Amino acid sequence: MTRVKLQDGVHVIKETKEEVTPEQLKLMRTQDVKYIEMKRVAEAKKIERLKSELHLLDFQGKQQNKHVFFFDTKKEVERFDVATHLQTAPELVDRVFNRPTIETLQKEKVKGVTQQTRLKRIAKERQKQYNCLTQRIEREKKLFVIAQKIQTRKDLLDKTQKVKVKKQTVNSPAIYKFQSRRKR
Repeated sequence: MTRVKLQDGVHVIKETKEEVTPEQLKLMRTQDVKYIEMKRVAEAKKIERLKSELHLLDFQGKQQNKHVFFFDTKKEVERFDVATHLQTAPELVDRVFNRPTIETLQKEKVKGVTQQTRLKRIAKERQKQYNCLTQRIEREKKLFVIAQKIQTRKDLLDKTQKVKVKKQTVNSPAIYKFQSRRKR
């Protein structure tokens, strides 16, 4: 009740100003930047771990690896069939990963339905991991932008003469140009 004052029959709360020195403010900003940077680095490490596990085999349908077959004559090139050369089914030729041979498929036909459900489950899990990877990449980008914005605010506390060059957007911090000053 010590902060309350009666003024014209109405209770008015006296607002106490918090004393924060500029040095304390700079320290708080620095700690914020370090915390955000620590979280961003942790996110980057998780991204690298996920990328190494997934190998980005079929991510977004991009096929980077190519098989090169060498022939002696043009006649061999004309008669060449990829499916027979790789000993696999023609439907599986386009797959980059897990391209079983015809022998393996014949052995596994006994399992039939369970094999198909297992493959569907594996594909679903892989898609889930790719979605997680894209989310982590977006989160890492956002943390980088936040760190830049906090660093810009911290830099503004030190400088006196500033001119705003570019406004702040969602994807980038505001850009300022400072007057150069000689430090002794």
